[in-house]
Amino acid sequence: MTLLPFDLHRAASVEEARELLVRYGEDAAVICGGTELLLLLKLGFAAYGHLVDIKGIESLGGVHVDDGALVIGSTVTHREIERSPLVLERLPALAAMARRVANIRVRSVGTLGGNLCFSDPHSDPATFLLALDAEAAYDGRRVPLADFLVGPYETALEHGQLLGAIHVPIPPPGTGVAHRKLAFHERPAATVACAVRIADGVVEQARIAVGSVGARAVRAVESEDVLRGAAPDDRAALAGAAHLAAGAAEPVDDANGSADYKANLVRVLVDRCFREAVAASVA
Repeated sequence: MTLLPFDLHRAASVEEARELLVRYGEDAAVICGGTELLLLLKLGFAAYGHLVDIKGIESLGGVHVDDGALVIGSTVTHREIERSPLVLERLPALAAMARRVANIRVRSVGTLGGNLCFSDPHSDPATFLLALDAEAAYDGRRVPLADFLVGPYETALEHGQLLGAIHVPIPPPGTGVAHRKLAFHERPAATVACAVRIADGVVEQARIAVGSVGARAVRAVESEDVLRGAAPDDRAALAGAAHLAAGAAEPVDDANGSADYKANLVRVLVDRCFREAVAASVA
């Protein structure tokens, strides 16, 4: 558990960070909070001669509202999100989710951008943000988070590119949002997020995302289709949606349990999360 020597470069701007990454090529990596990268380096799973620190880049920080969405800078920490007055006012479910990430030490230094760029399949934020149709902004473009998270530990970013911000649409009034997970030793084993809006006594819109059980977090689109137009207390529809969500997540065997066990976890969490979101939508 000994770190190999590396040079630390503190970039003052996005342009400087890009220049450093291009200059040192594959021997360079971005660091901000470092909660996941430093662990990889200590375990010997990765090695870089140069780390480019982007914490001091002012344009990558802060939280504000633009065009009906919360815009969260990539260097904003989980702790900042959970305590942000703007987040607490406009999307309290996001603050509640951030409050449950790992532990306070990790939340105080770990960043939203770092979490998403690391693309760990066991990510609370990725699952939650998929259910809200969040977008990743970088290099003058915005792409759906589902397209940004290409696979386990892989994103759409190319070397030298930096994630600038995450755009999280603020749900319209009457939308209930809920997030549920089962975690062992602070690491999620199954994660579900739901956003539900009820109109005229039926489900007008339902969005369901599942993570931590397969290679990456996914939207359960077929589950959403089953619930749309159903009564919010239609147990048969919910059971069918939960079953489809478990399949869409493509659970795999790992240290947290068998694929069958995790599929069952997904079914249980979808059921509970959906009903919680329905209750929040009418509160």
